[in-house]
Amino acid sequence: MLFNQIPGQDYVKQALRRSVHQSHVAHAQLFDGAVGGGALALALAFATYINCEERLDDDACGHCASCVKMHKLIHPDLHVIYPTATSKKVNGTGSEAFLPLWREFVLESPYRVLPEWLDYIGADNKQGNIPVEEARNILRKLSLKSYEGEYKILIIWKPELMNPSSANALLKILEEPPVKTLFLLVSDQSDRLLTTILSRTQRIAVPTFSDEEVSDFLQKHHTIEESRARQIAYLCDGNLSEAKRMAQENPDDRQSWFADWMRSCYKQDVVHLVKLADTFDAMNKETQKGLFEYALRLFRDMLVWTQGAGELLRVPGDELAFVQNFSRAVPMEALERMVSEVNEAYYHVERNVRPKMVFLDLSLTVAQLFKKS
Repeated sequence: MLFNQIPGQDYVKQALRRSVHQSHVAHAQLFDGAVGGGALALALAFATYINCEERLDDDACGHCASCVKMHKLIHPDLHVIYPTATSKKVNGTGSEAFLPLWREFVLESPYRVLPEWLDYIGADNKQGNIPVEEARNILRKLSLKSYEGEYKILIIWKPELMNPSSANALLKILEEPPVKTLFLLVSDQSDRLLTTILSRTQRIAVPTFSDEEVSDFLQKHHTIEESRARQIAYLCDGNLSEAKRMAQENPDDRQSWFADWMRSCYKQDVVHLVKLADTFDAMNKETQKGLFEYALRLFRDMLVWTQGAGELLRVPGDELAFVQNFSRAVPMEALERMVSEVNEAYYHVERNVRPKMVFLDLSLTVAQLFKKS
């Protein structure tokens, strides 16, 4: 992974390069970012940069022996720890047993999330964790001298999933680190880490991807049209994993569907609402949840608009006029109630309540809210 392959994050890249140039590389660093963000990609790019044999000012060379091995995640001085679970695909436990699958998984995309990893390995119980045996493996791996690079590098993905024993074992290693050893912790839930671990790491705050960065990434790597890329960027909130998933789905016109739904609620057209409920019932669960998520985002933007903070809106231009007009027609109290009702409907759909019943009940409730406004 190279820095130039990661969208945006210019400030973080600059800080990481500066630490190498000035020989101020902290032995333990926490890449703290959002779900589906660039934390893992940045950690891999930093690991590539620091051991590059022909390092450039702004990036690794990409063609030396070290970079080639890092590109394939087979560098002998790179060690990786990550959550695992019992799986029918792998005969064994721990990161070493899952390493071939891990390489495939990350090389496909470094922006993926834990549920995707557990699905990828066919985890039986869908609950990943990092057991204490992994900490013992860390001690064994890092007790040896580096083979080729200047640093031995250990990347721990999702360290918040270490059980207490493995977390305490890691703490001891961080207190007395081996020479020329670099620990890169990659987390999207750093609040779950032990405070003693947090205090012994240098935090690298990784911002979420902007809508523009997500849109440009999708157009470049998935060759989709600009308008759809902008809508996906709006919906995914900087989560590139979610953006890639949505880009691979059949496009749906959520804007038109939502506008039709709201107009039917406003007119209290029960016959059409029943038809919409039948349509909703025929959708798969992810599409149903996606429509509710879209509704929540638009309601949120409407609340922002009614408070006179329109400059904070992220909504694409196509939806902006609808948000403005709708906000004028519905008072803030009704909007707040609609947000609550959609949240509850989302909860029930996620827990397999009949979607038609959930949607029709929600629609009739929203229609009553329009009547009171």
